[in-house]
Amino acid sequence: MFDQLREDIACIHERDPAARSRIEILTCYPGLHAILVHRLAHGLWRRGWYWAGRFVSHLGRLLTGIEIHPGARIGRRVFIDHGFGVVIGETAEIGDDCTIYQGVTLGGTRLYKGEKRHPTLEEGVVVGAGAQILGGFTVGAHARIGSNAVVIKPVPAGATAVGNPARVILPEDHTAPAPAAGDAQGTAATRDAGDGAGARQPDATPATAARRATPSPCEEGAPPSQSEWAARPLQELLQRGRQESASADGTASQEDFAPYGVSRADDDPLVKVLHELINHTAQQDARIQRLCSALEDLGQRIENGQHPLDAERLNRMVE
Repeated sequence: MFDQLREDIACIHERDPAARSRIEILTCYPGLHAILVHRLAHGLWRRGWYWAGRFVSHLGRLLTGIEIHPGARIGRRVFIDHGFGVVIGETAEIGDDCTIYQGVTLGGTRLYKGEKRHPTLEEGVVVGAGAQILGGFTVGAHARIGSNAVVIKPVPAGATAVGNPARVILPEDHTAPAPAAGDAQGTAATRDAGDGAGARQPDATPATAARRATPSPCEEGAPPSQSEWAARPLQELLQRGRQESASADGTASQEDFAPYGVSRADDDPLVKVLHELINHTAQQDARIQRLCSALEDLGQRIENGQHPLDAERLNRMVE
């Protein structure tokens, strides 16, 4: 017990530049007091003494201004800085080395008993002042939640969530997709072979007539090319999101309640606009690729040094 107390004091002394001494931390930090009271209340709760656990938790709330349900699970070296107005629900789980600032709510959006209604914070998560994390999902290790953010869906490890509803910002990935050497050689060989065949064969061959009978690449009903197929993950994600949103709109009144004014079906209008722009760009990129393929079939080589549009990665960045 004393080893754990020393760990708690040491982590606060390390993370808070305002902490001048260990005796100051032990006597004047309500976040530390709330953690100590919660350990007692949680021990009573686990032994089935529910009223005693709730009463001890209530006394801790009166003393510190921090409300932690005795059923919540809190790891080691958790630092609640300032702490006034922090609310942590019954099924919440907080991993080791997390930092929580004042006014944070780890709440739920469902009323069913026996369910995982409150979030899980993995190790090293930092939650800014006034943030609301609502729902029984997981916030990945070392993620950061911005001040006043309203998080209603999972956050990947190492990501940052900001805004209301929160938008997830993934770490920047500078690697750009490039064709493999074998694919590049095969494509060059195919083009050379096509050029040679075009030079040898007359225009009136059956193959040429069949090629002319195929739909124009500018037509909307043209068969999908390889580049268009590569852009389909974004379109499938968008379609799936629309279906989930429509389904949520029909069932939200029965399954969820919105005491904080948000629900899982909400989405940022800016995010919707960005999705539509990415979708439109992917369609235009696919049409340009079909035009280039059609010109190459006619014997005109097109040098395109740009990489294909990675629409799926852009969609993840927007989310």
